[in-house]
Amino acid sequence: GASFGALGGVVGAYGLYTASFPIFLTGSLLTGVYMSAHGFYRFAAADTASEAFRPKAISYVMAGGLASAIIGPQLVKFTADAMVITFMGTYLAVILVNVLGSALFLFLDIPKPPTPKAGSARGRTRRELITTPIIAVSVICAMVSYALMNLVMTSTPLAVVGCGFDTGTAADIVTAHVLAMYVPSFFTGHLIARFGVKTIVATGLAILAGAGAVALQGVELENFYIALILLGVGWNFGFIGATTMLAGAHTPEERGRMQGMNDLIVFGGVTVASLASGGLMNCSGGDAMAGWASVNLAMAPFLVLAGGALIWFWFSRRDELA
Repeated sequence: GASFGALGGVVGAYGLYTASFPIFLTGSLLTGVYMSAHGFYRFAAADTASEAFRPKAISYVMAGGLASAIIGPQLVKFTADAMVITFMGTYLAVILVNVLGSALFLFLDIPKPPTPKAGSARGRTRRELITTPIIAVSVICAMVSYALMNLVMTSTPLAVVGCGFDTGTAADIVTAHVLAMYVPSFFTGHLIARFGVKTIVATGLAILAGAGAVALQGVELENFYIALILLGVGWNFGFIGATTMLAGAHTPEERGRMQGMNDLIVFGGVTVASLASGGLMNCSGGDAMAGWASVNLAMAPFLVLAGGALIWFWFSRRDELA
């Protein structure tokens, strides 16, 4: 994954150097391969942690996003105009970051899973896994939490500027949102260990609903700030909680197929939400306020889906969900 991240930086920089948009897009495609591997760090932490420490391990990995939220924008500020071609320095910095990041793997001691022998248990099929109630509910909650966060966050800068504020204000609101996404990670795992994963996931969904409600109350500056902060916290509780649910619902021999299928569904939903965000924002009304209202109203049916699935499982399978 890190190798593809570095290669994406190389190809992206070359695309800028030659002013070739197709080459630049190819670099982005390679960076996407890195991103797909990056998402599995949380599972790596969960798979090597004890059952009691698992939610905390996932939280601490996600807390690394706080560092990226601070370092990333500053890195862009220092490197964007460092060379004659704008952003060339940024892509060269991406190469260096991936090389340094891969060096961290030298300090990891993760045992390789044993090679399956003929006749050994292979676990459930993908169809059997996804139809297992606890797995289906955890995947639904993770997908809804992440997709709705992305749906609203993608439209936020357009809505803020469209409602009369400047781009600097939009950047500050997004920064507050990103901090709200990752700061809770330092204690989300402890909350899961104390109150149970079902309570934290339910709380996350409720906070996401609260974010939509605040956003629909108006387009004043405080509405944007409060809504986006709630959106970040709700995502954190919902996504980390759902990941914890999933991590304890499959056997070691099922990890590869289940974790891959989970991320395909979750980030497939995120992709659809990103595309839908622009359409809702720009095609559902005559101005930014109407578009912003449509984006937030679109959250409702999916929150009902995830909340209904969690409530059903809460009462029908209490013994499976601690």
